[in-house]
Formats: sequence, structure tokens, C-alpha cells
Amino acid sequence: MKKAIAKSALSLGKVLPLIAGTVLLAGLINSLVPKSFYLTVFYNNAILDSLIGTIIGSISAGTPITSYILGGELLNQGVSLVAVTAFLVAWVTVGAVQLPAEIAILGKKFALLRNATAFILAIAVAIITVFVLKLM
Repeated sequence: MKKAIAKSALSLGKVLPLIAGTVLLAGLINSLVPKSFYLTVFYNNAILDSLIGTIIGSISAGTPITSYILGGELLNQGVSLVAVTAFLVAWVTVGAVQLPAEIAILGKKFALLRNATAFILAIAVAIITVFVLKLM
């Protein structure tokens, strides 16, 4: 048990700088990109908006709790539901900013595969969600 705790503490010590850097970088990106920027990049085209939303959401990082507020604000400013859905799903699942830390912790192959899968699924989820909501 002592050996496992010591090994875990050593691993945490190695990863802690990566985690701190990731959190700081995510905060910097979110503070540098104004919310008005998002309004200028969407075109009211379901496929294009979902792709753009996923790309922007992948670069921006955030927590699920704040995503509800941001999503509501984007919808209130006229951004399409498919774009907001893709953005939010990618925002909390993809994480290009956290990729170096994720590679260090989980391995390169797994981290890249997980992020690629999450990217593709964010587009699919956004389109399917809006399609189902229109049917209702």
C-alpha cells in the first residue's frame, strides 16, 4: 500500500505542471476570444455550422456548468441551435488545449483516438439533436 501511494504521488508530481499549464492555457484562450467572435463565423447551414462549432469548441475548453450559460447567450444572440450544440459538445469532450497533458497521462494513441472520435461524434450529435427536435 505504501509503495502504491509513493508511486502515485510521484506520478502526480510529474503530471501536476502539465495540468496547471493546461488550466492556465484554457483560461487564457477563453478570455482572449470575445463572445462576439462566435456570431461572425456561423452561416445558418446545419453541416457547416456543426463543423465550425465543433472546431471552435475543440480549441476552446470549458466545464459543463458554464456551457449552459454560454449556450444560452449564443442562442439569444442568434447563433443556430446546431452550431451551439456542436460547440458545446466539443467544448466539453474534445479538448485540443488539454491534448499534451492527455497524451502524457493516457498515451498518444489513446488520446488522439479519443479526441478524433469525440470530434466526429460532436458533429453527429449536433445534427441528430436538431433533426429530432424538429420532428417533435
